[in-house]
Amino acid sequence: MPVRHSLSPAIVNAAFDALELDWSYVAFEVAPADIDAAIEGMRALQLGGLSVTMPHKERVAELVDRCSADAAALGAVNCIVRDGDELIGENTDGPGFLDTLKSDLNFDPAGRRAVVFGAGGAARAVVLALARAGAADVAVVNRTRSNAERAVALAGSVGRIAGALDAVPEADVVVNATPLGMTEGGTAIDPSLLGRRHAVVDLIYHPSETPLLAAASERGCAVANGVGMLVHQAAHAVQLWTGLDPPIETMREAATAGAGTDTHKR
Repeated sequence: MPVRHSLSPAIVNAAFDALELDWSYVAFEVAPADIDAAIEGMRALQLGGLSVTMPHKERVAELVDRCSADAAALGAVNCIVRDGDELIGENTDGPGFLDTLKSDLNFDPAGRRAVVFGAGGAARAVVLALARAGAADVAVVNRTRSNAERAVALAGSVGRIAGALDAVPEADVVVNATPLGMTEGGTAIDPSLLGRRHAVVDLIYHPSETPLLAAASERGCAVANGVGMLVHQAAHAVQLWTGLDPPIETMREAATAGAGTDTHKR
C-alpha cells in the first residue's frame, strides 16, 4: 500500500492532539535510492522521530547508530528515535502484536501453541514476539523453506517449520501474516481446520473482514484484524518519541474511522 494511503498519520496525529503536543506526523514517499539521504535529513533537521515502512526497514537498520534488541534480531527497523545525537532503530511490530492479543482477544500466549502463516517482515516480528512472550510452540507455515527457516530461527527452541494440517488443529492462536485476502478471495488457512478453541488474527486491516476472518467467525473462533496491531505498534512509537503514555482509545477511534471497521469480534 502506498504510504500516502497509510492510516498512520491520522492515528499518530490523534495521539499528539490528545497529549496536547505541538507535533505533526506527515507521510513522505521515499524511493529506495533516496533512503540514505532521508535518514541524513532526519539528522540535519533534528526530527523527533521517524516511522519506516517497507521496503526500507532492513536498509534503515544498517543506517542508524544502534538498534534495539528486537530490531537487531529482526534486522529491520520500523521506528527511529532520537537520543541526543544518536539515531536509535526500534521495531515496535512485535510488542504491538502482543498488545492486540491482550486487548482485543484477552489472550496470553505464555505456555500456548501458535501457528504463523507467512515468513515476511511482519511474520518474523510476530514469531519473535510470541517466543519472547513464552509461547510453548511456534510453528511457521510458508511455501519457501529458506524463508521459513529464517523466521523459525527467531523462536529458538520453540520454533519449527510445519504444515497447516499438522499445526492448525493443535494450535491455540492462528496468525495470518500473508497478503492473501487483501486484494483477492481465498485464504491461506483452510477454515475447516478451525474451531471454537482457536483465536485467529489476520494482520490485514483492509478489508476489515477478510475471507479468513469471516469463515473463522462462522466457526466460533475469537477473531481480530490488523487494526489492533497497527494502533498498538504506533502507540509504542509515540511512547518512545514523547516519553508519554499514548491515548490508545483515541488512536483506535482514529484508526477505525479511517478503516471503517470493527477491530475484533467474539
